[in-house]
Amino acid sequence: MPSLDMLNELIPVFVTLFVIIDPLGLVPVFIVLTQGTSAAHRRRMAIRACLTSFFILAAFALIGEGLLGIFGIHMPAFRIAGGTLLFLIALEMLFEKRSQKRNQRAEQVHQELETDNETEKPKTKAVAAKNKDHTIPDDEADDISIFPMSIPFLSGPGAIASVMLLMGKFEDNIAMQASVIGVVAVVMVFAFLFFLAANVVAKRLSPTVATVISRLLGMILAALAVQFIIDGIKQAFF
Repeated sequence: MPSLDMLNELIPVFVTLFVIIDPLGLVPVFIVLTQGTSAAHRRRMAIRACLTSFFILAAFALIGEGLLGIFGIHMPAFRIAGGTLLFLIALEMLFEKRSQKRNQRAEQVHQELETDNETEKPKTKAVAAKNKDHTIPDDEADDISIFPMSIPFLSGPGAIASVMLLMGKFEDNIAMQASVIGVVAVVMVFAFLFFLAANVVAKRLSPTVATVISRLLGMILAALAVQFIIDGIKQAFF
């Protein structure tokens, strides 16, 4: 049973990872990339994307500091650099630039995949485009689980940096480090559930509410990022 002190430490961990990974903000991206596919295919894509992302982030959590050591990078420097990266992401959230970039990237990838598939199977795609009730067969549907859903959306540079920063923060506490990996798993479960209910979530979440939530979480992330920078400066110079 986790103690009250541990829970107090885990709350900012969860907030940081939830904001950076942003499973709610990825719902429109998932809808665009799986448009016209069956429910079974969407479920497989969601499971594969979330599992892949969990293992990527868990791997960096466990061996990330060792990789930094190979390049002669110490944790104080990484805290300052990582905190700066998170602060820039927070600014994008505050000014609504992050969601725009993600949606543009999703549309671009979707168009590229459609172009490739039209070259290979023009007849099937033409029928699918004309008939809204037509579902693309699973063996012809695009596999978007690894790219772009897992990399770079679910386990991108911001998420990797966040996990490594949090692991470094609790470097002398194995229980808390294990809890950080557990929180990554919890966030991926949230992402999976949001993807399964993507259409419902998109309909219920109005643009105004989404904007308010994004900016509020962006402000919280900015404060957490500044704290990472302060901790890095203290550790490096004091």
